[in-house]
Amino acid sequence: MSSATGSRIVVTGATGNVGTSVVRLLSEDPGVASVLGLARRIPPWSPPKTEWAAVDLASEQADLTGHFAGADAVVHLAWAFQPTHDPATTWRTNVLGSIRVFEAVAATGVPALVHASSVGAYSPGPKDRAVDESWPTHGWPDAAYCREKAYLERALDTFERDHPGIRVVRMRPAFLFKRESASEQRRIFGGRFLPGPMARPELLPFLPDVPGLRVQALHTDDGANAYRLAARSEDARGPFNLAAEPPVDAGLLGDMIGVRPVRLPRTAARSAIAAAWGLRLLPASPHLFDAVLRLPLMDCTRARAELGWRPEHTATEVLEEFLRGLQQGAGAATEPLRGRKVG
Repeated sequence: MSSATGSRIVVTGATGNVGTSVVRLLSEDPGVASVLGLARRIPPWSPPKTEWAAVDLASEQADLTGHFAGADAVVHLAWAFQPTHDPATTWRTNVLGSIRVFEAVAATGVPALVHASSVGAYSPGPKDRAVDESWPTHGWPDAAYCREKAYLERALDTFERDHPGIRVVRMRPAFLFKRESASEQRRIFGGRFLPGPMARPELLPFLPDVPGLRVQALHTDDGANAYRLAARSEDARGPFNLAAEPPVDAGLLGDMIGVRPVRLPRTAARSAIAAAWGLRLLPASPHLFDAVLRLPLMDCTRARAELGWRPEHTATEVLEEFLRGLQQGAGAATEPLRGRKVG
């Protein structure tokens, strides 16, 4: 894949949580000659060897072929989580925009496509053991996020059949966090009226322990390194699970922050979330909550064996860093990651 002068890699969604880490790691890789970051708004941030272009994947007029021509790999990260009350809007960006990316990769002959799938693409699975990449990817149909991720898995099935010469990698990471993403993720999931400084353990009388709420987490930089390894590889293809240990549940969180877990029925937790979402006080939908309760735990053996990937942070370290970021209103110099404690 690499030329004598190094690889040229294009990254969509380059200013978000994952994109900023992927761009930075690629810019530091001596085997990469240049990085082109695509985003709706060009940031003031400019790492070495990096150029920017303004592109809105939701637009039918988006000219991707001009940006992809001559690239050695395209890393497709662009994704819209909101508005959760208008799934047709997220579908235009996430599904139709992704298909435009796939078509442009084929039209320009880019030899490698690294696509950001998700643990959310998986069908409901076990919480007491980990599943590998062969687990079905039909998602949870009631949640737009899972529905869109699963649909794109099927689109890539067809893409790979029709373009066997293109190396396609599907990354399926767990929930991705870093300090700089704290303000963005507070706005996406908690709402812009939730003050970051309120994320203090001593303010919690107890920690809700909801049956099934056992998930995996990963530091964004660790996930980004897997994307870098896949983009720079000459033979890696197919799906890769990405997660850190240990799995996160109320017991682990309670020990971490010193708050006692108290069992809370699913119906009570869901009713509270549904009420807040219905009143537009909470962006995260009850449908996504339903999906999270059903997500399987992932086995990451394949990424370790074939990519040589190892997470440098435990899930506990990830959450501790993220919590500090919430309290401090941490962010970064891009529009999605702008840091604010409130608003």
